[in-house]
Amino acid sequence: MFSRYKKNQVSEAAPVQTKAPAKATAAPNAVAGKAEQPGRQAVPKRAAQAAPVDKEKKRKERLGEIKLEMHRALLENLNLAALDGATEAELREEINEITTEVLQEKGIVLNRDERRTMIADLYDEVKGLGPLEPLLKDESISDILVNGPQQIFIEQNGKLSLSDVTFKDEKHLMRIIDKIVSAVGRRVDESNPYVDARLQDGSRFNAMVPPVAIDGSLVSIRKFKKDKLGIDDLVDFGAFTEEMAVYLQAAVATRLNIIVSGGTGSGKTTTLNALSSFIDNAERILTIEDTAELQLQQSHVGRMESRPPNVEGKGAVTPRDCLKNALRMRPDRIIVGETRGEEVIDMLQAMNTGHDGSMTTIHANSARDGVARLENMIAMAGIEMPLKAMRAQISSAVNLIVQASRLQDGSRRMTSITEITGMEGDVISMQEIFRFQRVGLTPDNKILGHFTATGVRSAFSERFRMWGFDVPSSIYEPFREE
Repeated sequence: MFSRYKKNQVSEAAPVQTKAPAKATAAPNAVAGKAEQPGRQAVPKRAAQAAPVDKEKKRKERLGEIKLEMHRALLENLNLAALDGATEAELREEINEITTEVLQEKGIVLNRDERRTMIADLYDEVKGLGPLEPLLKDESISDILVNGPQQIFIEQNGKLSLSDVTFKDEKHLMRIIDKIVSAVGRRVDESNPYVDARLQDGSRFNAMVPPVAIDGSLVSIRKFKKDKLGIDDLVDFGAFTEEMAVYLQAAVATRLNIIVSGGTGSGKTTTLNALSSFIDNAERILTIEDTAELQLQQSHVGRMESRPPNVEGKGAVTPRDCLKNALRMRPDRIIVGETRGEEVIDMLQAMNTGHDGSMTTIHANSARDGVARLENMIAMAGIEMPLKAMRAQISSAVNLIVQASRLQDGSRRMTSITEITGMEGDVISMQEIFRFQRVGLTPDNKILGHFTATGVRSAFSERFRMWGFDVPSSIYEPFREE
């Protein structure tokens, strides 16, 4: 009856037949529960005509119940240990055969589309991440946010919307979470109610489960882009202009130390990826990240990833540990995915001691706020340093702050490029070279604006020229609307 993936049992169908025969026989003719509730026979006619949405909802609930029964049947019939060597086509055929037999035994009739959808859903349950699998495959979705089993929000084109995808219940959601975290050797339960992990495709995964999550488990997935966006792509998308790209190419190639600043989801990592494309292929680059997302195309790249503590609270490897070791590995440049803690002091020292051209990202709303955040991180590291000495360290280490912002219409822009030129007394002196100038809002809430130079000539113009980059002075001329 079945192929080699079928379990060897004396009576395969017995466990399935014991479950709710009345529901199975009623399902082909009923609108979810008609046979079980004879006292409400007169209601469905009126409700179906007045509220077709309810009818669709009941149909989905019925299909969900059937899918749950099919999944139980698969678990009882499939030899899961033998599936590791099975191809996708073989497994889909096996699921199709088992589903066909169980549907016939229960007298359930599905149309072609419902059947095709059920086979795909069951395959995702067995080999993938259940209801999340179609969302992960959709390239237009950048974030998946789960607020309990019945609410799954997605972000497309910078806008959040509620999807029609749901889990059966909290138990179903917890099973998928366990499947994800166990694949990377971690666990999540009441004693350890939150976890960070990485999916097989590199997407960032974070989960928090009850009792900390009150209304059901909370899951956040930041999807990993398989196709890296280059400078030309960002210019075409309107993230910044060709003139800004020329300036940034000169800044990266002449080994200025750059910090990409911005809020959550503003495109910091994408910008860092794009800037790294200007690094010479002959240079040795070391990257340090919490979750490996950078996609550098150079041939001489050493990648490092920090690690949280294990179940016993041991074995943690912090970004600072990685950074200290990186300094002993003869890097030309060090790129830190995000600086958020005590590793900031090591990053600044690396920028000050021969590792020119290093880059990192920080969370801040402007270039000036970015400098203040660096000061706060140094203070939080427990290093007692006079304020003037701290600012002198920052001003000599950091040359450029690139501000990335996510605007209210969901678009991402490089809203400012600011140079740090030194110290004036106790204050770090800065000059803005380019900015995004907002001029209004369209009726459909799209931002109106343009990029413009401020008219200030770069303090590194001579450096650019000495390194062979003759950046035209015209790029520093302010944009004037006619």
